[in-house]
Amino acid sequence: MDITLAKTFLEIARTGSFIAAAEKLHVTQTTVTARIHNLEKQIGCKLFIRNRSGASLTADGERFIEYATKIIQTWETAKRDLPLPTGTERVLNMGGEISLWSPLMMQWLNNLKDDVVDVAVRAEIGERQSLIEKLEHGLLDVIIIHQPEYSPGIQIEQLLEEKLIFISSKKTPEPYIYVDWGESFRKQHDLALPEYARAKLSINLGPLAIAHILKNGGSGYFRTRVVEHYINEGLLDKDSDKPEFSFPVYVAYRRDNENDFFKQAIQSLFDACKVHSAWLYA
Repeated sequence: MDITLAKTFLEIARTGSFIAAAEKLHVTQTTVTARIHNLEKQIGCKLFIRNRSGASLTADGERFIEYATKIIQTWETAKRDLPLPTGTERVLNMGGEISLWSPLMMQWLNNLKDDVVDVAVRAEIGERQSLIEKLEHGLLDVIIIHQPEYSPGIQIEQLLEEKLIFISSKKTPEPYIYVDWGESFRKQHDLALPEYARAKLSINLGPLAIAHILKNGGSGYFRTRVVEHYINEGLLDKDSDKPEFSFPVYVAYRRDNENDFFKQAIQSLFDACKVHSAWLYA
C-alpha cells in the first residue's frame, strides 16, 4: 500500500506550501508536485490552488483531509497490530503519563490479565501531548492523563479526583518552587497566590522538583499521594493554611472502539481505580 501520496497531501495542507512540504519530507519540489498530480488524477478532482503565497486547499481538498488522515491511521494501525501475538485475538494499545503509571496503570494491567482473555497489551508511558496526538491518530486506543483535550471522536471520562497540596521541607521552606501542573493549575494558582506567581525557580516536572526540595529545601505544590509518605516520614510538612487545587485524572479513548471487548477493558480500569481510591484521594 502506497500512503506516500496521502502523507504528501497532508504535509502541504499543514504547511500551505509545496516548497515547505518538500523540505519537510526531504524530497524535491518536483517530486511533491508529481505526487499531487498523481493523487488528483486517481481521485478525479483538484485538491490545491497554487499561487505566489503558496498553496490553498480547494473545497474538495478540504474534504479530502479527513479521508487522507483515515488512510494513514488505518495503515499505521495495521502495521502496529499485525501479526497478532500467538494465542491472542486482539490488541489493546494503552498509554499513560509518567505520574500515573504506578500504581494506577500497574493495577489496570493486573486486572486485564484476569478480566480480559485472549488480548495482547501494548503499554507505553509518555508526555501528555504526545499521548493525545497518538490517540487522535489511532496509534493508541486509550490513554490516562490529567488534562485532556476535547476533539471529535474522542470520549473523555473522569477517573479520579486528585489534589495538589502545599508542602515545605523540614530544612527550610525557601525557596518556593513553581511546579507547572498545566494551564488550569496556573490560572487558579496565580489568582489565589499572586505573590508566588513569579517564582525564581520554576520546574515543569514534579519528580525533579520534589527531589530538589528533599535535597536542598524549599516548598511547592505536589500531588497528595506522591508526598504523603514523605510527610509521614517527617521529611516534609503540609501547610494546611494554603489553598488546595483539584487535579483530576481522566481516561480518553476513541469512540469507534466501543465494542464489548473494549467496554470490558474500560470497566477493568475503573475497577483498578476502586482498588486504590482510598490512597489516591488521601
